[in-house]
Amino acid sequence: MAYFPAFLQLKDQRILLVGGGAIAAEKLEKLLDFSKEITVVAREVSDPVARLAREHCLTLLPRAYRSGEALEYDLVIVATDTVDLHRQIFEETRSSRVLVNSVDDTRYCDFIFPSYVRQGDLTVAFSTSGSSPAFAKHIRRWFEGILPEGVGEFLAQMKRLRNELPKGRERMQRFDTMARDFIERNFPRREK
Repeated sequence: MAYFPAFLQLKDQRILLVGGGAIAAEKLEKLLDFSKEITVVAREVSDPVARLAREHCLTLLPRAYRSGEALEYDLVIVATDTVDLHRQIFEETRSSRVLVNSVDDTRYCDFIFPSYVRQGDLTVAFSTSGSSPAFAKHIRRWFEGILPEGVGEFLAQMKRLRNELPKGRERMQRFDTMARDFIERNFPRREK
């Protein structure tokens, strides 16, 4: 079954990343686009994970995961090569509201990491529900190639106007026209 596309607000959410290798570094880089409230626990920590933790003042616990520890967090990412640990953490959190992602093992996932493009407030995510992360990566790269510069600035302008203009039909129509005009000026037209 396909995953429901939802965007999570990570502000004030406690995030635990279990693992310190190359895949953990990849997930950590993505998480840092949206939050700095991240704790990393890993027996062995790669240089990239250590550097990111240091640069972003993250909590780094150089030790093994402790049973039940996931319950102290809101979001848990398990990026290890130990399937038993993935299963253990997933099972520990079943009676709680903790969301778990087990890298490369959708059996133990409440959510998956999509491939995404971010420019200012625009975030576009691509997912194959775990069928082919490689396909999602390549479609993201294609989209990055057609995404014009200036989208972030345009959205910042729209945000300012949202705060300045009174709510109502006129404001909605103005925003609709501005968005349509921006897209028509800046995106390639699709051939029918």
